[in-house]
Amino acid sequence: MFKLVLASLMFSGLLWTQSSSPALGGPAPAFSATDDRGVRRSLADYGGKIVVLEWHTSSCSYVNKHYRSGQMQRLQQAWMDRGVIWLMVNSSGKDAPGYFTPEESRAYLAERKIAPTAMLLDAEGTVGRAYGALTALHMAIVDASGQLAYLGAIDDQPRVEAASLAAATNYVDQALTELSQKRPVSVPRTEPYGCSLHYAPPKP
Repeated sequence: MFKLVLASLMFSGLLWTQSSSPALGGPAPAFSATDDRGVRRSLADYGGKIVVLEWHTSSCSYVNKHYRSGQMQRLQQAWMDRGVIWLMVNSSGKDAPGYFTPEESRAYLAERKIAPTAMLLDAEGTVGRAYGALTALHMAIVDASGQLAYLGAIDDQPRVEAASLAAATNYVDQALTELSQKRPVSVPRTEPYGCSLHYAPPKP
C-alpha cells in the first residue's frame, strides 16, 4: 500500500513538473473565454490591473473547505474592492465531473454567495492548459504590467479540514499585498493542491 501511495504521489509530481507551466516573470499567457453570462473575457481587457485566476470545481473537498467557511468569498471581495480582477475558471469538459452550463454556474454562485469578477467557462480546456492547471484551487496572478507574478497553491495547508485555515499562510493574499505595495512577490511559485481537473480530450 505504501508503495502504491508513493507511486501515486510521484506520478502527481511528475504531472506537475511536465505540465506546460508558463514561465514566471514573463508575459502571462493570453486568453479569451466566455463567462457564464455570455460575455467574452480576454486578459487583454484588464491591462494595467492585477488579475487573479482561480481554477474551480464545485464538488472538490479542498475547494469546499475555503468556500463553506466564507474565507474565499471574503478574500475575493477584499481584493476586488481594491481594484483587483478575480476570474474563476471552470475547465471541466462537457459531461465531466464539475462541468456547468451557464445557467448551472450562475445558480451555483448565487447559492454560495460567490461573486467574482466573472466565472469563465473553459470547457475545451484552453485557458487551463495555457496555465498548466492540473487541480481545482490552482491559482495564478498576473501583475499590472501583464507579467505572471505567482503560480501555485492558495495556501500552505493541503488539507480538507476547515480547522487548517486558522494556521494557513495564504500565498495569494501575501502576493497581492506585496504587489499592491510595489514589492516583488517573495514566494512566486508553490506546488498547487486540490482535486484533479477533468479536461475534455484534445481535439484531433
